[in-house]
Amino acid sequence: MEQRRHWWNGKWGRLARRDVFLRVDGDRWHVEQRAGGAEGVSRFYEYDSVEEAEDTIRALLEGPDTWRELSPRPPSGWAPPV
Repeated sequence: MEQRRHWWNGKWGRLARRDVFLRVDGDRWHVEQRAGGAEGVSRFYEYDSVEEAEDTIRALLEGPDTWRELSPRPPSGWAPPV
């Protein structure tokens, strides 16, 4: 599974932090909505198309939080150019 995009609500702490991830695995698109940081609680959504996944993401990012898009992690085995 490859992570394509990641949004964070800009808040620190287990009670306030929220993250939304967009991932792809073959021809399936996955959205993860996480509350509480790395050890928090996640809800998962699975779609046939990126458009459906992006519709869900737009809905999840609605509201008063100031969402920031973060860079995805490089693939495992990736090394910076020398």
